[in-house]
Amino acid sequence: MRSLPSIIHLDMDAFFAAVEQASKPSLRGKPVIVGGLGGRGVVSTASYEARKFGVHSAMPMAQARRLCPNAAFLAGRFEAYRRASGLVMGLLRELSPLVQPLSLDEAFVDLEAGPYGPVLAEAEHGTGERLLLALAEDLRADIVERTGLTASVGVAGSKLMAKIASEQAKPDGLVLIEPGQERAVLGPMPVRALPGIGPATEQVLRRAGLNTVAELAEAGEAELVQLLGKAHGVGVHAMSIGLDDRPVVADQDAKSVSVEDTFEVDLADRDRVLREVEALALRCVRRLRGAGRSGRTVVLKVRRFDFSTLTRSETLRGPTDDEAVVVETARRLASQVDITGGVRLLGVGVAQLADYTQEDLFAQAVREEAAAEAEAGAGAAEEPEPVEEQAAPVRRWLPGQDVRHAEHGPGWVQGSGVGRVTVRFETPWSGPGRVRTFRIDDPALEPARPLPLRQGWPGVEDGDEDEAGAEGVGDGPGEG
Repeated sequence: MRSLPSIIHLDMDAFFAAVEQASKPSLRGKPVIVGGLGGRGVVSTASYEARKFGVHSAMPMAQARRLCPNAAFLAGRFEAYRRASGLVMGLLRELSPLVQPLSLDEAFVDLEAGPYGPVLAEAEHGTGERLLLALAEDLRADIVERTGLTASVGVAGSKLMAKIASEQAKPDGLVLIEPGQERAVLGPMPVRALPGIGPATEQVLRRAGLNTVAELAEAGEAELVQLLGKAHGVGVHAMSIGLDDRPVVADQDAKSVSVEDTFEVDLADRDRVLREVEALALRCVRRLRGAGRSGRTVVLKVRRFDFSTLTRSETLRGPTDDEAVVVETARRLASQVDITGGVRLLGVGVAQLADYTQEDLFAQAVREEAAAEAEAGAGAAEEPEPVEEQAAPVRRWLPGQDVRHAEHGPGWVQGSGVGRVTVRFETPWSGPGRVRTFRIDDPALEPARPLPLRQGWPGVEDGDEDEAGAEGVGDGPGEG
């Protein structure tokens, strides 16, 4: 354990929603909810304005709409999130070569390994802490300057406590936990505050009367090993007394992303198993997207009533992070498994990870194949009439999507329906823009790549500033 709190944990505040607010001036200070917009969609991120209404991550989107009907509901723009994340991670690497990203919006940094390491090694304790706080404050200011986004930072002597500190700092704050104060800080917290304790482990501990971290520490290692097994029990006890010697590992490359659940009562109903698999697949995709990754192989894990474990996998044509593709594949794998006697654990994972996705092309191909098969089955009894010219496919405009109009310049989709698409023309560096409505097949309107969050940073296209100026004032509605 370190005598100086030289590990920091950075966590961007409501990252996806914050990027949307920074990109869209008309949404700043208003509730924004990002996630799947379909009937089974879930919330990926909610802005702090939306959280006041009780909306939170992983909530069904239908419930979020009931709680906060006036929010802006947007589909994710992962290219924009990856670009913002790249700027933030670049700032972290200026502080130290030891940066361990956990997702697009979260990372550990070991400041002792960076350019300030020699100074920290020679400094008195009080001087060292003041320097560490100054570095963390400068980091937060640099992030705001380059992206317009805010971050919460925890500073401590271990990864465990730095993570705890950043949680206490939210939103947009900085907290330092001095080495030696670990037990005092952790003691009153619920057991779920410790990493590695999920719902199933929490239930085991609760049945044993252990609800707080202090109670875990008092229970002792032997009792926790008896309850949780040797490896898990030893680790939980060490964390409960504030011991964590895990190093910050640079560029940690995960081989797969997976989630799993253990059930108190074995599942023997096929439909229930398929529903659980679908829910796990959706959680897995959220983690995959949070890490900015995609994967080519979907893996199903099944532990049966007799503790025998089997896995099934299917490799796709290309990397994807599309919910529909992963869910469909996982369900197909589950339908092939014999569940006689019951299932006690299910897991869904994605392997063969890549840093890019083909979600649009691959998912579109899957949907087109399914539609073609359905159409062929429906029309098998009828002779199709010849057509002289094939109609152009109808374009789909998603809320939040970046677009460009030949006359009005860059903007984003507010909504579409009944053959119309409504666009607000504004940029990250303009004021709230005007709204105009077009036919969904208007040839002057095209999808566009995201603009940078700050003018002058990489990604600004020539002429964007001038075009935005023509339509980037006022917030009154307009029709086109």
